Amino acid sequence: MMIPTVDIAARVYNHKWKIDPIVRSLIDTDFYKLLMCQSVFRNRPDTQVAFSLINRTSRIRLADLIDEGELREQLDHVRGLTLARGESTWLRGNTFYGKRQMFRPDFMEFLENLRLPAYHLEKRDGQYELIFEGRWPEVMMWEIPALAIIMELRSRAVLKDMGRFELQVLYARAMARLWEKIEGLRELGPDLRMADFGTRRRHSFLWQDWCVQALVEGLGDERFIGTSNCLIAMRRDIEAIGTNAHELPMVYAALADTDEELRQAPYRVLADWQEEHEGMLRIILPDTYGSKGFLDHAPDWLAGWTGIRVDSGDPAEGAEMAIRWWQDRGEDPRDKLIIFSDGLDVAKVGELFARFHGRVKVSFGWGTLLTNDFRGLVPGDGLAPFSLVCKAVAANGRPTVKLSDNPEKATGPKDEIARYRRVFGVGQQDRFEVVV
Repeated sequence: MMIPTVDIAARVYNHKWKIDPIVRSLIDTDFYKLLMCQSVFRNRPDTQVAFSLINRTSRIRLADLIDEGELREQLDHVRGLTLARGESTWLRGNTFYGKRQMFRPDFMEFLENLRLPAYHLEKRDGQYELIFEGRWPEVMMWEIPALAIIMELRSRAVLKDMGRFELQVLYARAMARLWEKIEGLRELGPDLRMADFGTRRRHSFLWQDWCVQALVEGLGDERFIGTSNCLIAMRRDIEAIGTNAHELPMVYAALADTDEELRQAPYRVLADWQEEHEGMLRIILPDTYGSKGFLDHAPDWLAGWTGIRVDSGDPAEGAEMAIRWWQDRGEDPRDKLIIFSDGLDVAKVGELFARFHGRVKVSFGWGTLLTNDFRGLVPGDGLAPFSLVCKAVAANGRPTVKLSDNPEKATGPKDEIARYRRVFGVGQQDRFEVVV
């Protein structure tokens, strides 16, 4: 079903309208969330987890910007959402990555009856403490809506005093900026492959939808391969894109009883994943506890997977590491896919494309600087993107840990971080500024 483009500035000016709840649907989420939820529903349905909002850019005092009543209103709205009949039909009957009935009937029945669980919200030192607790398959579905709500309420707070014409000019400038980026991407040639990964930290739903439409027109079907946002994919009749994320190994690792079980947890995740999926869904995300150690100790069967997503650290070094790993295991890197997805903008895309095109199959998941680049467009740069995440912080009462290839992105208690670094043999790591 195709829907027309809307006047974003006018809708922002009248953003109190009930027509514009921030999260419009349970499938206004990333495709990988649904894929992971099905895996969790099948393999670990009774695991108790806690997710928490984490603002890594602490200088932005969200609790001073965002009205608590408005935040609760938006969160409560999401709790009232259910899967619509047309959305269920799309998930049950659509073809994803060439496969029909990607989602099993028992999982679809769970999703059709899902109501998101309660939340805990309070203010602490200028930030919001927002926590979700309960069964893993239910709680995990809060991550993307929670982030989208906080990000858009922050945008609304910054824009609330702007007049109608000022908003028109703001969005005209942002549109022109994005179109210049698209023109820059066109220059990379017909072999570019780009997807929208911008749901989690978007400026707004309407803006993400506009960005996707611009990419469809500006890059065409061959170069723009789809969006991670299920609702936009359904409405715009384009591909839904996604595989899995750090959440799975983080929870599996927290459930491990011994150091050896901990060491094997990331591979156990992918063994479970391999039982469910094949082809383009077999993408390795190696950096949860350090990419080098993960690849050095990976079982041989993983070398046969389709590709690797590079999501932290130096992206060029991460790709070179993957190429060496495939070569050492007798695989031809030219047959493999590398997806770059960390902090991308046009210059970085161009640099990585030039270096790796022809050596591997190259693809890009473009996130925050696609759907939330309003840098310098308002006084005080109040719409500049910032780093906000919603992570699993506990599983069955045990803390979770993420190390990544950038120690600035590490999460978890300090003693547990030290233990994980020892178990996974993580040595000295370079630090990179976390922008988004």
